[in-house]
Amino acid sequence: MFVYPHPDPVALSLGPLSVRWYGLMYLVGFLAAWWLARRRAAGPRSTWTPTEVDDLIFYCALGVILGGRLGWMLFYGTERILGDPLSVLRIWEGGMSFHGGLVGVLLALALFASRRARQIGDVFDFTAPLPAIGFGAGRIGNFINGELWGKPTDVPWAVVVDGVPLHASQLYEALLEGLVLFVILWWFTARPRPRWAPSGLFLACYGVFRFAIEFVRVPDANRGYLFLDWVTMGQLLSLPMIVAGLWMLVIAYRRNQPSGNYA
Repeated sequence: MFVYPHPDPVALSLGPLSVRWYGLMYLVGFLAAWWLARRRAAGPRSTWTPTEVDDLIFYCALGVILGGRLGWMLFYGTERILGDPLSVLRIWEGGMSFHGGLVGVLLALALFASRRARQIGDVFDFTAPLPAIGFGAGRIGNFINGELWGKPTDVPWAVVVDGVPLHASQLYEALLEGLVLFVILWWFTARPRPRWAPSGLFLACYGVFRFAIEFVRVPDANRGYLFLDWVTMGQLLSLPMIVAGLWMLVIAYRRNQPSGNYA
């Protein structure tokens, strides 16, 4: 078993300015998404330009940060925002909701598609592999922060935190929702697929991974288990994603509309 070393969450201090690992992980995610999107746009059949990619990542960054933070406050931190409304701005303290970030990104991408006169399904499909790197990096940030631990366990790969062996559920999520999800979607989108199929696969895969990992995560203290002593808020929010993703895949292949991301 690995003993958690309680690393300093501050990566760098410059006078009154403190740069935290959690924030750096988000920066890594955005930079990786930008680089990967530019690589995909540079393909011989791609209809995307580097300038479009730059604008796209900017829209996504705003959607992730605003939606993720507001979503976490609404889903998990209602009491905190009521007692301290300005806490919604202190992102460096941690607390970002994937589901809120997803809503924020969807709205941002819809605005981008409208302004660029692109089919919204093509925009969603083009970006489908990109968030996974950010998910993985963000969960590593959670691990460094020492938050979102899983349940006590005796498995050989447990992480001992203050004398108690726990599931490192943050690292499970970094692996499944980060690396594995990225590999699946990057491979799937390497050639033309029916419009909306990559988006559907993203929702279905993420929903399944998150639903499964919730079994070893400790639910947020202010929510606990919603019912049956095992159903969590994360699972409740993931179920519609799984259903919607599978439905989108079926419809996409039935309609078989060509993707506008390839010439």
